[in-house]
Amino acid sequence: MSRLVTAPNRAREYETIYIMKPDIDADTADRVGTRLSEVIGRENGRLTKVETWGRRRLSYDIRKHRRGVYVYLKYLGTGRVVSEVERNLRLLDGVIKYQTVLVRNDVEVATMEIAADDVKFERVELPPLEEERDESRERQLGLIEPERRQERTSEAPLSGELDDLDADADMGGDEDEGA
Repeated sequence: MSRLVTAPNRAREYETIYIMKPDIDADTADRVGTRLSEVIGRENGRLTKVETWGRRRLSYDIRKHRRGVYVYLKYLGTGRVVSEVERNLRLLDGVIKYQTVLVRNDVEVATMEIAADDVKFERVELPPLEEERDESRERQLGLIEPERRQERTSEAPLSGELDDLDADADMGGDEDEGA
């Protein structure tokens, strides 16, 4: 019975990582963040940390996307908060994937110190995605040489090495013919 009385001071700590479409504009990303913080607040949860990790390559295609914008949330609440957050993430068109994990089962809410900067959603400012696509296509077609190939631009050392290899091959070839 005493546990029910102290329940409002106790909560579970969760982490959610969600991935947004790579071509998402800053306004849509802001709306996603605002909506999630409102949902957490409405369900008596408490947002403790927000990090925008930026655009990253996905390990496999998700909804025909090779890249995504990653956002990390850490918050306190109950299972109801998690179900509401995940329901809203499913409904948002800009979100392509999400995952929630229970970090700690019993946290005292009053002892949590939260800095204002930690719970502020950063504005998503990303370079145009088309430039990345064009560069990777050119790289795949071999139009842009990788950095490793560009380091050896001097032909003199290579031609000298090739001459030595040709001479060794000629000597080896003559010995085989005589045997």
